Amino acid sequence: MTKIKIKKKQESIISVECDGHTGYGVQGEDIVCSAISSIVQTAALGLLMVAAINVEIKRDDENAYFAIILPEMMTEEQEHDSNVILNTMLCGIQDLREEFSDFIELEVQNVY
Repeated sequence: MTKIKIKKKQESIISVECDGHTGYGVQGEDIVCSAISSIVQTAALGLLMVAAINVEIKRDDENAYFAIILPEMMTEEQEHDSNVILNTMLCGIQDLREEFSDFIELEVQNVY
């Protein structure tokens, strides 16, 4: 099962953490794991390359771990752009989870 933890501060997503293979299919051919990876990595690329936000990326392919951590200080425009990108990512994950709930655990946590 892939465990996805999203942390929000007020209404803004400040970090995304994905851990583990879904177990839906054979590793390397698992379409659910691939879908999650595509959604989250596209969001990371959007943050880095489109919104020009210097996010921290942590990645361990062997253990199926990927994390995005946003900087504490951003401009208003960067905050807006990150909210659009990451909330779109969250919509994609939630939609995928509806179909494959036995393989995806999603936790959205508010931190203050």
